[in-house]
Amino acid sequence: MASGSVYASLAGFLGAAASCSAKLSLGAGYLRALCESGVRWAVERRSFTPEELHTSACEWLHIPLRLLCGLLLFVCNAVMWTFFAKALRHFSSSARATVTTTASNFISSAFLGHVIFGESHALLWWVGIFLTLLGLFILHGSSPQDQQLDVKKDE
Repeated sequence: MASGSVYASLAGFLGAAASCSAKLSLGAGYLRALCESGVRWAVERRSFTPEELHTSACEWLHIPLRLLCGLLLFVCNAVMWTFFAKALRHFSSSARATVTTTASNFISSAFLGHVIFGESHALLWWVGIFLTLLGLFILHGSSPQDQQLDVKKDE
């Protein structure tokens, strides 16, 4: 059971990483701004002179970075589906694997969005996360034997 939770959690994290990669690859403005802040940081540290570092390099450097993020999107999705399939194999029900992956994806999305993009979420979003996690704990709290006994009683 623990290995299924690990696979489902990793699948959720990789789904969030794929979403971040898609956002980075489709939004050129963020990568260009990141490049320009890196150039400013290097000039301030006196690692390079302003003549050596041209911000015009950021005009073309964002294109290979966007392609790299696009490739990362496909790699993260492929590995995510692999881990999700392994989680389905280890859990007794597909609902447990799905809810665990979804909860991990939401939490990872919040973390990566805050760290990479500086995003913050409203109270209603956190209430939704709490309800999802509550459902996850309820699903994981019921054992497969209890579910089988309920089915036998109905027959």
